[in-house]
Amino acid sequence: MKYWLIKTEPETFSWDTFVNMKGDMWDGVRNYQARNNLKAMKVGDLAFFYHSGNEKSIVGIAKVVKEFYPDPTNLNPKEDWVVVDFIPQRKLLRPISLEEIKKNTHLSQMPLTKVPRLSVQPVTQEEFQIIENLEKQS
Repeated sequence: MKYWLIKTEPETFSWDTFVNMKGDMWDGVRNYQARNNLKAMKVGDLAFFYHSGNEKSIVGIAKVVKEFYPDPTNLNPKEDWVVVDFIPQRKLLRPISLEEIKKNTHLSQMPLTKVPRLSVQPVTQEEFQIIENLEKQS
């Protein structure tokens, strides 16, 4: 199993919307590195659901239920954009802010801190576990 982080603007597509829909395809990715990350995902992989914009926090965990296929929102047939289907796994006990992640020396190499505009990012197993442990702390 691999771990990921997927980013969304909560005003556009929030965790609550995602939960109410019981999952959705992750569409609209128009960055080659992010697209390649989507292509690397396998059924059962887990992804942190990150609210960007003003919130800048990990708020939940999503699970891959269908591997990549052509993005139906892509209007240019010459471009190879893809989507992956996710379902909500669980809401975090508390949001983990970007500020908190940046302050943790064990998380300093995360793409989230180094390539902040990348919308689909890999997360190591160790980083995933550290963040799961952080959510239990107040």
